[in-house]
Amino acid sequence: MTAAQENERMFDLTGRVALVTGASRGLGQYFARALARHGADLVLTSRKRDHLHEFQQEIEGTGRKAIALELDVRDADSIAQMFEQAISICGHIDILVNNAGCNVRKPALDVSWQDWNQVLDTNLRGSFFVAQAAARHMMERGYGRIINIGSVTSVFGYAGLAPYTASRGGIRQLTMSLADEWGKDGITVNCLAPGWFRTEQNKVLYEDPQWVQSLCDRIPLKRPGAPHDLDGAIVFLASEESRYVTGQTLLVDGGISTGAMRAMPTNKNRT
Repeated sequence: MTAAQENERMFDLTGRVALVTGASRGLGQYFARALARHGADLVLTSRKRDHLHEFQQEIEGTGRKAIALELDVRDADSIAQMFEQAISICGHIDILVNNAGCNVRKPALDVSWQDWNQVLDTNLRGSFFVAQAAARHMMERGYGRIINIGSVTSVFGYAGLAPYTASRGGIRQLTMSLADEWGKDGITVNCLAPGWFRTEQNKVLYEDPQWVQSLCDRIPLKRPGAPHDLDGAIVFLASEESRYVTGQTLLVDGGISTGAMRAMPTNKNRT
């Protein structure tokens, strides 16, 4: 067996079913593509099922199975119904990528109760109850991989993002708590924390070339992240190769968490 073949076998997800929340756009789609390339079949979810149609066809075009289901992570009934459908169709869920999220970008003094609830209900409360539902099923089989998607703001604060940083910091702590509680059941729980990647949530920032240059100056690897930079991390945490890794936050951030965040530039579009 060649080194390349051995590497492929190590991270082979054939026979595994991965559920990705927030899969209608952005990093959720990149996570799903990476898992599919390594053999996983997929359950793709979004608040609007029709937003998943083209992406579902794309995944099926690679030879993997994919189903698209509606899910609002803020609604308990929606979570329960989605899992019932997913398990009825697929038989089991091995991997959960807790990716659904939102952001409100405002100065802290302008954040409303509605803003706060919108972000925390989606990013933190939603992630917990989706993980809870997944874990109930995984415990029956004695196996599971839960990957909570955090952010570099899981470990650093950043002006103008108070609700978001609170939710992502909470995700890190939640990850450790669930890992401690569910490890005995064969479930690992980890947090994948991207740094600065251009997404739908933050694309307005990247419209300011001066801000982008200032950002790059503060990243040790001198560039924002590209989606494929996350492929290795998501596949590792989903695979057997991470069997003894749990409760961890894996930062994929070009090194900005070494301390450069404290010198972040002001952006004219931030508010």
